[in-house]
Amino acid sequence: MATIKIAATDRSPEVDFDFGANRFLIRGESYPEDVTEFYAGPIGQLEAHLTELSGAEIMFDFDLVYFNSSSAKVLIGLFEKLDEVAAAGNRVTVNWFHEDDDDNMKELGEEFGEDLETAVFRLVSKG
Repeated sequence: MATIKIAATDRSPEVDFDFGANRFLIRGESYPEDVTEFYAGPIGQLEAHLTELSGAEIMFDFDLVYFNSSSAKVLIGLFEKLDEVAAAGNRVTVNWFHEDDDDNMKELGEEFGEDLETAVFRLVSKG
């Protein structure tokens, strides 16, 4: 499967999905005008790819500055899928990046991390 690279805009995050290396990144701000349309293609391809893996090592980095409630729903679904893939025998690490002084983003990361049962969740301070 090809790598997906979508450049960030004022309203949408950078998406960098390297299927060959099983390294995935969403970075920036996420409040696109149509969240479903923005995420449908990349997330659909990601889910199809993840379903085919067995015994793989998967790294997913979330480096978000802001996201709206519609984007949060996408993220929740993504966390559920990552945990499902981990429970199926893959080693999944989720890195949630936040600035030291961004208590809100840190707390959101902690909440997402609490919902993961099998995937490894790391809260990473960017300083």
